[in-house]
Amino acid sequence: MVLDAFSRSVVAADASTAPIGTSGIGELKKFIAEGNKRLDAVNAIASNASCIVSDAVAGIVCENQGLIQAGGNCYPNRRMAACLRDGEILLRYVTYALLSGDASVLDDRALNGLKETYAALGVPTTSSVRAVQIMKASSLAHINDTNTEAAGGKRFRKMGSAQGDCSALTAEAASYFDRVISALS
Repeated sequence: MVLDAFSRSVVAADASTAPIGTSGIGELKKFIAEGNKRLDAVNAIASNASCIVSDAVAGIVCENQGLIQAGGNCYPNRRMAACLRDGEILLRYVTYALLSGDASVLDDRALNGLKETYAALGVPTTSSVRAVQIMKASSLAHINDTNTEAAGGKRFRKMGSAQGDCSALTAEAASYFDRVISALS
């Protein structure tokens, strides 16, 4: 079952047959107060998803040219397309977890059995982990609005995230990427 922060609080209170406690209300108030930052972070990632994923796949290919050689996991074009598709799917689930404040959908629908599936298909998990690390770094830069024109080149796009401290949101997003990395390792 997919739960957001509100549903989780209600389910927990219902299970204990008690109203939502003061600490639960405080957590919900904090979730609401940071709502615009959360939406800006999700928008920053979603708006740049294709670039984030293609840069990650290009990064692993640059680091390991064997991936695009005959027999490599990004050769022929259909395998490259599968890498890009898988990267976009994982990024979409990470983004959904960030939006809802709940990793259950990421765990249940994307990570459950992912390592075993990749092993059965012969997909090297070291390259997959490296691609997720690159996506994580890029996504966190977009959340913090620390991407620069020098780093982005022609594809640079300043998002203008919400002002203020985004460290808690950045840490939360990082934890979702770390879940993916852990599931693949």
